[in-house]
Amino acid sequence: MPGTPDEPDFSGLDGGEDQQADDIVREVVGWYNAEIVAARRAPAPDDERIETLKAGRAAALADQAQLTTADPEEAARIAAVYAARLSELKKS
Repeated sequence: MPGTPDEPDFSGLDGGEDQQADDIVREVVGWYNAEIVAARRAPAPDDERIETLKAGRAAALADQAQLTTADPEEAARIAAVYAARLSELKKS
C-alpha cells in the first residue's frame, strides 16, 4: 500500500509515473555511489564489495536509461521495483 513505512508514497510528486520512476532510480544510484565512496575509503577496502556495488549501480543506470522509452505501466513497475530495492538497501 503506498504511503506505508514499507513502500514510499510517490503520489504527491509531479511528473507522472516516468518522473517518479526516474526519481527513485536516481535515489538508488545515489545510495550505491555513497556506498562505493565509503567502501573505497575504508581502512581495508573490500574489492569484492566494491565490484558488487558498482555492478548494482550499473544495473540501476541501465534501468534508468530504459525509462526514456518506457510506457506508464513499465515506469510504474520500475518505480515499484526500485522503491522495494531502496528499502532493502537502507536496511542493509
